[in-house]
Amino acid sequence: MAQKLDVICVGAANLDTIASVQHVPGEDERVTTDAFVTAGGGPAATAAVTLSRLGARVGICGVIGDDYAGELVRRMLNEEKVDTTWLRTDARARTAQAYVLASRETRRRSIVTTVATGPSPDEVPIGESTWLHVDQIGFSSARNALRRGGNDTKLSVDAGNPIRDLIVRDVDLYVPTLSVLLQRYNTTDVDDAFMAATKDGARDIVATAGETGTYVLTSSGVVLINSVEVDIESTIGAGDVFHGALLAGLVRGESLIDATRAANAVAALSCRRLDGRSGIPTLAQLREFVSSQSAKMVVSDDAS
Repeated sequence: MAQKLDVICVGAANLDTIASVQHVPGEDERVTTDAFVTAGGGPAATAAVTLSRLGARVGICGVIGDDYAGELVRRMLNEEKVDTTWLRTDARARTAQAYVLASRETRRRSIVTTVATGPSPDEVPIGESTWLHVDQIGFSSARNALRRGGNDTKLSVDAGNPIRDLIVRDVDLYVPTLSVLLQRYNTTDVDDAFMAATKDGARDIVATAGETGTYVLTSSGVVLINSVEVDIESTIGAGDVFHGALLAGLVRGESLIDATRAANAVAALSCRRLDGRSGIPTLAQLREFVSSQSAKMVVSDDAS
């Protein structure tokens, strides 16, 4: 019998076209770029690539079109040693694509994207992995599939993008952005928001806050893990990379604090390249970087 994978990521597998510009143009404004870069994207797929780079055994469950973009998406994932057994090609669908403008002036990006087609609950593999990691495209189908079985499968939710009808009860790893978490519970108090999510049934909770760092709920309360400073080329895909790196740390047996600290570093390193994937480090590269930066990767008990 084949060995279980560590993680199967369920959701979007996109093809991105990216341009670096001095600033995002306004209405009727024309700007120039040196080149357009084509890269794989999508929250679930980029998390899967990150997991693979960091040594995890990982697969992807999603839907692509029977088109050139879909062929390229599948090839890129196969080259990254992501198992594409559950990545279905649908002749009636179009592969999701995104056009991204990365501003050198603000270090932020503007995105225009089509919406990926999600897998049906029957397509979500249960019992094939220790974890299912889902994005906004994969949440509903994965949750419905888990209701029919798979009590031993852990569920990780990337809630950085809005998820319709999100239920956090029995979610093993709930990871929204801090702004999404505060908005969900209608509060400006970080501790109150974390406690509310716990009451709703979420187990481990981590909230990303960009340059501020990452908030983590521990047995002694909410702690802030500082972000890692690097020379940033672009923040495209950094959140998706963070999610994959966080799970990779947990798969390695690290504590939630240590896994989050490492994920901050992986996400930061990915920002040194224009696209969301080429800067993702291997596990050896991550360990070398963490060793050199250990004094700067601080954990604070101040969640205010």
